[in-house]
Amino acid sequence: MAVHKKYNKSVLGRGLDDLGNGRGLDALIDTGEVQTQGSSNLNEIAIDHIEPNPNQPRREFDEEALQELAASIREIGIIQPVTLRQTADGRYQIIAGERRWRASQIAGLTAIPAYIRTVEDENVMEMALVENIQREDLNAIEIALAYEHLSETTGMTQEKISERVGKSRAAVTNYMRLLKLPAQVQMALKNREIDMGHARALLALDSPSVQIKLFREIQKNGYSVRKVEEMVNMLKNGEDVVTAKKKIAAHAQLPEDFAVLRERLSGFFKTKVQMTCSPKGKGKISIPFANEEELERIMNALDSVGNK
Repeated sequence: MAVHKKYNKSVLGRGLDDLGNGRGLDALIDTGEVQTQGSSNLNEIAIDHIEPNPNQPRREFDEEALQELAASIREIGIIQPVTLRQTADGRYQIIAGERRWRASQIAGLTAIPAYIRTVEDENVMEMALVENIQREDLNAIEIALAYEHLSETTGMTQEKISERVGKSRAAVTNYMRLLKLPAQVQMALKNREIDMGHARALLALDSPSVQIKLFREIQKNGYSVRKVEEMVNMLKNGEDVVTAKKKIAAHAQLPEDFAVLRERLSGFFKTKVQMTCSPKGKGKISIPFANEEELERIMNALDSVGNK
């Protein structure tokens, strides 16, 4: 039986031009690489331009552990960027992440992702940071790093930061959570190779290795944010990336009439209904739920249909 188509910049910007003896913010902000004084930025840095901190308290590194970390880096890359500061001779000194730097050398990498930190007068830094955050051309990682640095250096809470920059607290939180993603994903977000929607969907996964696997599928197949969200839900329900990929492909091949029906069912149950269909018309409808409350709501919806 065929399915018929009847299923049918104003918060802190004022007065900043008086900074620097009339020079304004141009004296504080490098608009090319967005290296705000006292802020951070994410870049790929050549390994041979990096040196350890001579004041690093750790002097011994377990060789076996370094080899294991190097093997992991060869397979999935560096999960968390190292943190560096630029020295007077143009090189970089490690603030955090010497083990990752050493393991990357063993793994044969020539460059690694790093947060570059700069420190200047804190009052000027704070004002420049806030003004810089309000610019239109910043990428998501630059904004996230600016929020994090404001929190670390001034002790501001996320709520206070939201007030200073004129954003909601939820927006500030969502940006700062991006810094928990693997370095590869952060670099792609910085370079605008993926959208913030993709990144936020990946944050719902607990495993960095699974995040990277799905990220690579996004790069390879150009998945929309909605498709990534569907795959994330499948992964959280026990599927693996390969199976989720196949199901997404099956969904994409649904005849138009079935796709319309799936959308109607999703609206009725108030959850994303999954549907597969073979060329012969055989298929399966799946209604996921996250907890007992959602299950009870779905069952009540079914009961309401049965009582009519």
